[in-house]
Amino acid sequence: MSLLDKLKWRYATKKMDPSKAVATEKVEQILEAVRYTASSSGLQPYELIVITNKDLREKIKAIANNQSQVTDCSHLVVFAAWDHYTEQRINDAFDMTEKVRNFKNDAGVAYRQMLLKNYPARDPEVNFTHTAKQAYIGLGTALIAAAELEVDATPMEGFDPKALDEILDLKAKGLRSVVMLPLGYRKADEDWLLNLKKVRRPADQFISWIK
Repeated sequence: MSLLDKLKWRYATKKMDPSKAVATEKVEQILEAVRYTASSSGLQPYELIVITNKDLREKIKAIANNQSQVTDCSHLVVFAAWDHYTEQRINDAFDMTEKVRNFKNDAGVAYRQMLLKNYPARDPEVNFTHTAKQAYIGLGTALIAAAELEVDATPMEGFDPKALDEILDLKAKGLRSVVMLPLGYRKADEDWLLNLKKVRRPADQFISWIK
């Protein structure tokens, strides 16, 4: 199938088969796709937490409206964004860039200083809104990568983020949960959504061309 065919194939799986596990190499490919996706200023201001522990996922299910995908999937991916932009986080990112590329230039130095001047001084909630948006770029990439590999995935906001932060001790890491993504395989005979036609707005109502 082409990429478009696979995007038409995917859907937000409502019932996953707990007896079918996604191969580790496929999960790693999805995670690597996210690691290589776009992010503002290349800062990658979020982290991925991959949970396979069944007991932990049962705790998370309880604060996620008892959605069965949390425990029926084989891998639960939590996107956790930075709670704030700090000088250390910005400097660490630029230091790594200079080390990997083995050079420093005036433009890079000036850009670093601009971010250091503006980002840490902003309200933490403003910064968290920004980092959370970056995490959603990663989520979109993960969904496409999963579809490419014919792995089912369900983007999930229906959970108590503060409770999840406590369960995963994210505050101590300077992180806040944003969205979850169960990875697994559909249970075709029990998923009511599977055989329904995919509904999307017509292209002429969704896309405008300015020439």
